[in-house]
Amino acid sequence: MSDTPTNYKGPQRVLSGMQPTGRLHLGNYLGALKNWVELQKDASRECFYCVVDMHAITMPHDPATLPDAVRSAAAAYIAAGVDPEKSAIFAQSAVPAHAEMAWILNCVARLGWLERMTQFKDKAGKDKERASVGLFTYPVLQAADILVYKATQVPVGEDQKQHLELCRDIAARFNRDFGKGEAVFPLTEPLIQGPGARIMSLRDGTSKMSKSDVSDNSRINLEDDADMIARKIKKAKTDPEPLPATVEELEGRAEASNLVGIYAALSGQTKADVLAEFGGQGFGAFKPALADVAVQYLAPISDEYRRLISDKAEIDRMLTKGAERARAVAQPVVDETKKTVGFWG
Repeated sequence: MSDTPTNYKGPQRVLSGMQPTGRLHLGNYLGALKNWVELQKDASRECFYCVVDMHAITMPHDPATLPDAVRSAAAAYIAAGVDPEKSAIFAQSAVPAHAEMAWILNCVARLGWLERMTQFKDKAGKDKERASVGLFTYPVLQAADILVYKATQVPVGEDQKQHLELCRDIAARFNRDFGKGEAVFPLTEPLIQGPGARIMSLRDGTSKMSKSDVSDNSRINLEDDADMIARKIKKAKTDPEPLPATVEELEGRAEASNLVGIYAALSGQTKADVLAEFGGQGFGAFKPALADVAVQYLAPISDEYRRLISDKAEIDRMLTKGAERARAVAQPVVDETKKTVGFWG
């Protein structure tokens, strides 16, 4: 695509979001929310953080509980430190431009591109013929989420890198087909998560900590109180060996490595620092120390979450304000895109 224009000169913007399915947990915080908080400190770029409820309905869901699930996710964003005065926090469905942009980009994306998306295969399972069309095309909606703000950067983990590449392919194709030598959309760059991004299950150190895990003991939820956090860490799966002296010796010990990694992330240390202190000790000594660190770190977040979630009106005001800010940016972009592709009006 050597003739694809890449000369985008628009403002710097960041876009990210999470689905309102399940309760947000420590992995979500260390892997995403903590990074979002840091990104909003840079006044040179605008930050947009949405609760992606349109993505949530690609799988079976309960309409009666979805609004409160959106509020819960928004409360977790704010409790974690995302400032609604600095960043737009909003429900995806409250900004119609997402859906309008998605249709246009559906007509730019190619079937073969979507067929290569591994997450559809994972989520649809063996019975993909019964999966919704929305589940198949949701990577295009994800591209629309990004491009409707002309976001130049997106914080991503390993599991989303393929979707960001698709977004870049769609933007490049649009620029080539419709740009007339100018880059209508940026080729969005990934912001790869830093240390502590990949937090694993407390019940299985080989699986990522997940909102969808049937066992609540597999994760530390941001709303968990001190007693609950301590109980979950006490029950966390380990092995019978004491902690080693070096990081290299953690190889092959998934659960031990995960707990050491959590301690390191919460205490601002490296794994080597943690092992220098606890190497040679058993989990009977290490787990209470980890619980103390986790409770001290997460208590302000969980306290603020519980305060916010008790006041739906406050959350709704913040979501409404965030949606207004988001629409003010997104609607002109989708209007420009419609004109570019030749729509009437």
